[in-house]
Amino acid sequence: MGVTGPPGPVMDRDEADRALARLGAEHEAIETSLLALQDHAGRRLLEGAELTGSTKERWASADASITLLWAYFDAYTDALHSARGIRSRRRWSSREDLVELTELLRGSGITVAGSTTATANAPTLAGTGKLSERFSLAALVDRMNELYASSLDMVVTADAVWSALPARIDLLAAELQRTRALAHSVGVRPGEHPSGDDLERITRTLTALRERVVSDPLSFWVPAQGSSAPGGGRPDTTAYDREARALEEVRREIEAVLTVRQDAEARLVKLRDVLSRADRTLAEARSARGEVLAKIAASEVPAVSGPPTALQEQLATAAEYRRHAQWHRLSPLLEALEERAEDELLRARESLTAVTQPLAVRAELRGRLDAYKAKVARHGLAEDPFLVERYDAARRMLWSAPCDLRVAGEAVLRYQRAAAELLSPQVPGQGGPEDRTDHRGSERERRGDAV
Repeated sequence: MGVTGPPGPVMDRDEADRALARLGAEHEAIETSLLALQDHAGRRLLEGAELTGSTKERWASADASITLLWAYFDAYTDALHSARGIRSRRRWSSREDLVELTELLRGSGITVAGSTTATANAPTLAGTGKLSERFSLAALVDRMNELYASSLDMVVTADAVWSALPARIDLLAAELQRTRALAHSVGVRPGEHPSGDDLERITRTLTALRERVVSDPLSFWVPAQGSSAPGGGRPDTTAYDREARALEEVRREIEAVLTVRQDAEARLVKLRDVLSRADRTLAEARSARGEVLAKIAASEVPAVSGPPTALQEQLATAAEYRRHAQWHRLSPLLEALEERAEDELLRARESLTAVTQPLAVRAELRGRLDAYKAKVARHGLAEDPFLVERYDAARRMLWSAPCDLRVAGEAVLRYQRAAAELLSPQVPGQGGPEDRTDHRGSERERRGDAV
């Protein structure tokens, strides 16, 4: 919508013709803008909506402004028609005609009258006690521009919110309904599971949010900083985004419960297997402990605990949840049981290792003794009386019950040292085998147990 030029002296015919042409084009542009505003989808929605809050207040003002705009436009149209009538009186307008045209086109003689209803809420005549105003054509266009911009801003803003948020809320509500149905199928219900309570809260929040968006769209608008264009800004989706994130979290929880329903039997079978292996390992540890106490003397053997009855009870509870399709209760219980069952199997294995340690030490000593005997035999010293004596002493200790591991270990070490002495090269000047007995003690002490 344009603006006419400033007032001036009496116009000549050419100036008058140019002014009328400009005003005619301006009139057409104003009419097009007003018709577009009148037919705007946002304005029609505002007219039919039950508004509340700031939107109700602003629409009352904008609606009155639109009514006043048409009154201004009618006055502008009448003035333009009058000016054209004066100019069409004669081909060459007289000075009197030009004075009249100048006064009409540049003066302040245009009177705009409006009803009380039309002007009560408009930001012009309201509060002035007047039911009419006088304008120049330029001032009238300026006033129309102001009212048009504010009215269009209000209409465009409301329409932008209505175009964006209700549709998104409806899509989220549809997703919410699908999630609720899925939750119900796996036993996630309000009062029984936190996710069921969350779904109820999200449902209430979305319902209230949609009602507020429909009745008060302007409360969900964030104006653009530094923008004066009509509709400059964006819809405020903070509340919507918060509920969308909450629904996504609930949906993931429901999917976890669904996964439990699909593979619950396999997980229960695996749990039973892990706990059974733990029981068997503990039973083996208890049996091994008795064997160690009978076969190994002077040994500290740790006690072995009984089977994990608490885990077995919880496993029975999990099976009961599965039979009654209580998937929302089964899900966290299975997760806890799987972790504890693996810990129990590890504990049982550690217990078996600790209990059988003395037997492992005895087996290692037996293996070492036989290995040295085989080495001595390969060097043709198997019948050496001294080595035979040491070997028999160590063997008796290792194959007797109960076996003293400390004493048996020392006997094996003595045999190792004797064998190492015999297998080492002879030192020149020390004599033959007959001197071996005299020097064995000191020589064995020097050589240690290396072969």
